[in-house]
Amino acid sequence: MIERVKSAMVGLGAGWVLVLMLVLSVVSLAVMLERAWLYWSLRDDLPALMRDLGRLLRSGDLDGARKRLEASPSAEAAVVIAGIVEAPMGSDAAEEAMLGASALQKMKLEKRLTFLGTLGNNAPFIGLLGTVIGIVGAFDELGKGKNATMTAAAAQVAPEAVMTNISEALVATAVGLLVAIPAVAAFNWFQRIVRATLANTDALSHVLLAHLKATGAGGADVEEAMEAAASRGERPSKVTRAPKDADDN
Repeated sequence: MIERVKSAMVGLGAGWVLVLMLVLSVVSLAVMLERAWLYWSLRDDLPALMRDLGRLLRSGDLDGARKRLEASPSAEAAVVIAGIVEAPMGSDAAEEAMLGASALQKMKLEKRLTFLGTLGNNAPFIGLLGTVIGIVGAFDELGKGKNATMTAAAAQVAPEAVMTNISEALVATAVGLLVAIPAVAAFNWFQRIVRATLANTDALSHVLLAHLKATGAGGADVEEAMEAAASRGERPSKVTRAPKDADDN
């Protein structure tokens, strides 16, 4: 059994490992470029967006706040828009909507990152497999060189074959590292961007939630306001402050 496995390994050689690593490196580079372009396209001035959102909310202009967010390409704005859509139903509904939108944005941002992480962790092992195959081939050639039945010409060729197999083994290790290092670096960088985006999303979401909770939006008062606006043929754009109960006076 061992001889069959050894014969198969020596027969195939380490060349197929190098071809596999080349294909994986091309795919890895394509993923890196695609993710970098996505994150670049979602960039925005978040501090300015937060200031504008707070100003519009303080003035009670939900429509203006929504338009300001829709003008932003950022993932953070997309999440808060989901909250504004549900704002007439109260702060709890807006919070749940933003949690759902945040989960969708996280999936979008982390797409294909698993491939980079897996490749970064396993590329050295694939290269090590090529190294093992090369070493096995080198020892096989060395064994042939010591065979007493070999001719003098074949005995001269044996050391060259041994060195060739050893060089293939070292090249496989080097290629595995060259593929793994950029993949790990890109994975860590992209994960940092995802964490920063989610943190900014949380901060921006709390601006909206703070406004909704401060104004007491939601419940029957909002439903009455919506029905009144609908009867006038209007679409409610502002969250009204819930009136105090008569018992509180």
